[in-house]
Amino acid sequence: MTYILFIIIGIIAGWLGSIIVKGKGQGLLINMIVGIIGAFIGGSILDLLNINMPGFFGVLVASTLGAVLLIWLIGLIRR
Repeated sequence: MTYILFIIIGIIAGWLGSIIVKGKGQGLLINMIVGIIGAFIGGSILDLLNINMPGFFGVLVASTLGAVLLIWLIGLIRR
């Protein structure tokens, strides 16, 4: 059940990340996949920094930060 929730949060984070980066998104499906990967990246980065963001909104913020970072990096590579 935790993984399903993590995937759902990742999908939401990918959508939010594409809105935040404005136009750097790669389409809805790719942004969802990027959001799921970004959720892992955001969680890992905050873990390394010893920052604990509990609860649904904490995980959503961490996932969105990871998605924004990943969408930004993909935008740099595609240039």
